[in-house]
Amino acid sequence: MDSVVLLLGLVLMAAVAFDFINGFHDTANAIATVIATRVLAPWQAILMAAGLNFLGALSGTAVARTIGSGLIDPAAVTQSAVLAALLGAIFWNLFTWYHGIPSSSSHALVGGIIGGAIAHAGAEAPLWGTIIEKTILPFVISPIAGFVISVVLMIVVLNAFQRASRAGMHAIFGRAQLASSAFMAFSHGSNDAQKTMGVVTIALISAQLLPKNAAIPVWVIAMAATAMALGTAAGGWRIIRTMGTRLTHLQPVHGFVAETSAATVIEIASRLGTPLSTTHVIASTIMGVGATRGISYVRWNVAGNMFTAWILTIPATVAAAFAAYQVLRFVGLG
Repeated sequence: MDSVVLLLGLVLMAAVAFDFINGFHDTANAIATVIATRVLAPWQAILMAAGLNFLGALSGTAVARTIGSGLIDPAAVTQSAVLAALLGAIFWNLFTWYHGIPSSSSHALVGGIIGGAIAHAGAEAPLWGTIIEKTILPFVISPIAGFVISVVLMIVVLNAFQRASRAGMHAIFGRAQLASSAFMAFSHGSNDAQKTMGVVTIALISAQLLPKNAAIPVWVIAMAATAMALGTAAGGWRIIRTMGTRLTHLQPVHGFVAETSAATVIEIASRLGTPLSTTHVIASTIMGVGATRGISYVRWNVAGNMFTAWILTIPATVAAAFAAYQVLRFVGLG
């Protein structure tokens, strides 16, 4: 019994740590564009994003239910496997944050869950059909959708305001970007924080503290929302620089279109219970608005580094979680 309580405590601490790291790792998703266009000062953008991430995290649990019961059979895993999943995801998030690479916390967590489940119960433990349908396909489709929507919306906006002066465009979309960045921050919380809620629910089910397919407890929702908001408040300046200044040069109209397009894709996915990579979606919309100015306006070498990280994330976190489980088993916690 003591080992069960110890493991559950470690899982809860790791979940809070992952959500906090997710917050500062993915702060750039919500505020890089509004900082790059100088519509808000960095401290204003971070406080705004932290508050709206919190509210977004409280707005639903559809994504949490997908993570909590749709990717693996909760009866086939233990808290050790869940802990290994979180440790693998935390490792990758810190590694990519240190190098300023906007990788996906969602990919990292899904890879960690798969790796932990395989380490404990073999390759049959993950529900591969659901994983492909609910995570892999959306991970591939959502950046493409974001890119296309941002290109189309950018063309529509430029045609609608073709007679406006540069100063007029700056004034109009400087104000509009306040709303779009708030929408982006809210949608980020509504999708990303729910993933941690789902993982904690798996741990509670494996500890037999919740029945299978139970509703997400209110305290779990509040814990994940708070950790995400505090992490966002801490800021993630390395990735903010990559997203806001290194991919392409942004003006307020580009920031508005990129944020609006990305937030729309993410919010629809959240209501459908589909976990997305918010990082991938906002990066693709930034590239989309940059591409409307000409192919040369996007720094494709930076984008290439991001694509490489995206491809490597799930295999890397599967391996990291698998290794973490072996360490836990070696020290008597497996």
